Amino acid sequence: MASLLSRFMPARSGTPIPGGNAPPERKAGLSANLFTLNALGQASWSQTDYGTLARNGYMANPIVHRCVRLIAETASAAPLLVYDGRQELEQHPLLELMQRPNQRQSHAEFLEGLFGHLLVAGNAYVEAVQLNDVPRELHLLRPDRMSVQSDERGWAEAYEYRTEGDVRVYRSDEATGFSSVLHVAQFHPLDDQYGFPALQAAAMALDVHNASNIWNKALLDNSARPSGALVYAAEGQNLTDEQFDRLKEELAEGYGGASKAGKPMLLEGGLDWKAMGYSPTDMDFVQARNAAARDIALAFGVPPMLLGIPGDNTYSNYQEANRAFARQTLLPLIRRVLGSVSHWLGPLYGGNPRLAVDEDAMEGLQAERDALWKRVAEAPFLTEEEQREAVGYSPSAER
Repeated sequence: MASLLSRFMPARSGTPIPGGNAPPERKAGLSANLFTLNALGQASWSQTDYGTLARNGYMANPIVHRCVRLIAETASAAPLLVYDGRQELEQHPLLELMQRPNQRQSHAEFLEGLFGHLLVAGNAYVEAVQLNDVPRELHLLRPDRMSVQSDERGWAEAYEYRTEGDVRVYRSDEATGFSSVLHVAQFHPLDDQYGFPALQAAAMALDVHNASNIWNKALLDNSARPSGALVYAAEGQNLTDEQFDRLKEELAEGYGGASKAGKPMLLEGGLDWKAMGYSPTDMDFVQARNAAARDIALAFGVPPMLLGIPGDNTYSNYQEANRAFARQTLLPLIRRVLGSVSHWLGPLYGGNPRLAVDEDAMEGLQAERDALWKRVAEAPFLTEEEQREAVGYSPSAER
């Protein structure tokens, strides 16, 4: 850096700059001796396509990774039931298909992938493989490889799935109207075909959290403080316009950006460094990272307390946080997916089969169920059948 800066220093004898034809121009005013290096400007945000969100979010950010896994793994572990109308069935081909969707994946692996696609991409696609018009296997299709083909009225008429060297188009059967592809999409206010992922709503917080990690790592690597001002303090000497522009450009290239934060600088020839940037303590990076982490958790519907993020006292204990997580995040998501699968495959089996989650077996809801059963048991004016109905059970088979 010494040789770099020495090229910008005018000769003290007042002789022309080597290669020039005239003495250096002198700037008027005290401001000529001050050179400021800063990083102010518009924020730069990452793109929000599926690949970027997957790489920068789930694959690189611990908060996003934990949120997606916590939701997907917990939701996929919830026991399933099947009903025909209001009657619970002990066995049904639809329930057996969900328990063993294909030869490669188990029940939990299949549902974990489905929920994961829905959280990261806002869309999940499932292909049904039929034999004699009966679904035999279910397979997940990657959202980034799928595109929806619409007709002139804007309705989806086909799905196109592209892989390396292969293009498959799925259309609904003209006779039955059945489509071998199920598309589950989160609500999108500005798109008729594709869903809006929770991770995209947290994209800004994700960028802040990732940038703070990069910044802190750069500070640790360079062991110095960032940003400030270069003051040229040589008496009677000033930088020319060309020297000023060249120094500004090379300092920005050599010291600008988070990857070069805190890089030490060697000065000579009357240059003095005046620190002007805030230190990590002044900017309170820890609080900024925690605030960004809370925003990410909020977008996914995960109580920050479950992720170990400090500074959130919304819930008095983990039991309340788990109950809110199960009631407000897990149940709506599970019901949405199971309802879509039932609406898609149910008519193929005849009757009115409907998949549902066994809420009694969900640990986060045990306290609510215990309180409900206690209230029902202490109501002597209810008959046994009314008590069974109040807690969600079908009428007794003996009757």
